[in-house]
Amino acid sequence: MSMAQDTMKTRPMTMIQALRSAMDIMLDRDENVVIFGEDVGYFGGVFRCTEGLQTKYGQSRVFDAPISESGIVAAAVGMGAYGLRPVVEIQFADYFYPAADQIFSEAARLRYRSAGGFTAPLTIRMPCGGGIFGGQTHSQSPEALFTHVSGLRTVMPSNPYDAKGLLISSIENDDPVIFLEPKRLYNGPFDGHHDQPVVPWSKHPLGNVPEGYYSVPLDKAALYREGRDLTVLTYGTMVYVAEVAAKDAGIEADIIDLRSLWPLDLDTILASVRKTGRCVVLHEATRTSGFGAELCALVQEHCFYHLEAPIERITGWDTPYPHSHEWAYFPGPKRVAEAFKRAFREA
Repeated sequence: MSMAQDTMKTRPMTMIQALRSAMDIMLDRDENVVIFGEDVGYFGGVFRCTEGLQTKYGQSRVFDAPISESGIVAAAVGMGAYGLRPVVEIQFADYFYPAADQIFSEAARLRYRSAGGFTAPLTIRMPCGGGIFGGQTHSQSPEALFTHVSGLRTVMPSNPYDAKGLLISSIENDDPVIFLEPKRLYNGPFDGHHDQPVVPWSKHPLGNVPEGYYSVPLDKAALYREGRDLTVLTYGTMVYVAEVAAKDAGIEADIIDLRSLWPLDLDTILASVRKTGRCVVLHEATRTSGFGAELCALVQEHCFYHLEAPIERITGWDTPYPHSHEWAYFPGPKRVAEAFKRAFREA
């Protein structure tokens, strides 16, 4: 945090309010920023992230789009090539598939294909993850599909402070950024205890957000909690599940909040694993070919002789997200704590 950020006025914000603040600031700072998507204009978005922005900046800066994800992203790619900085919303990450060709073949390739003549400085916001009984069509976590494609940046914040700073950095970046928002964190730091009252962001230190402009680097992980027993590599909602699971297991865990999935802050990861000698990889997405597999491979490749035990990986199951058995799919504190203990038993 810079000295300017230290002296900046702050106030409690939900992640929704922090994201809205970021877009508000960038609309005001840069006339080339435009925001559009399904219901983001007049209605203010299904989660109210863009509420009031059309009224403030007008229908030429913040506007609604037809129900056509492919058309939304295609228009954004063209706008970016001609100097605008579009911020588009895919209403749920589950709906990005119709836009996959535009994201993978056009946005991700434009700089390379034009030898730097054109760029695609667009930000694609997508609410992701489960925990709201959205079932198989409103709960997916497709981050690994984006990290696999060269030319894309993939970001997932876990708190309001990072959400605002990372979104500002994403809008300012000249690369296409996939900005994944864990919707279960919109209103509070959910730790997996679905049977307990929700804790609001106003009661969490990372819910205290500067009102003005600031940025968070796109390629730097955060050490969320420091410990000496094992390293947890995670992101999004699972940061808070890991925290409570470590407490339940009586383990001092180094919890690394990746924040930026690609480019990846490998230096922070390796320094932690070499310190603790044990590594647990945790994400909500399905297991097979999930981003956790890449993390496991990197740790194995770079830290083999530092490991005291096999790498543990806890994920969602290889099934569609079940509506009626959501908490059997969601990697909760009990399953995560058991994995932490295994990391010691297998030593």
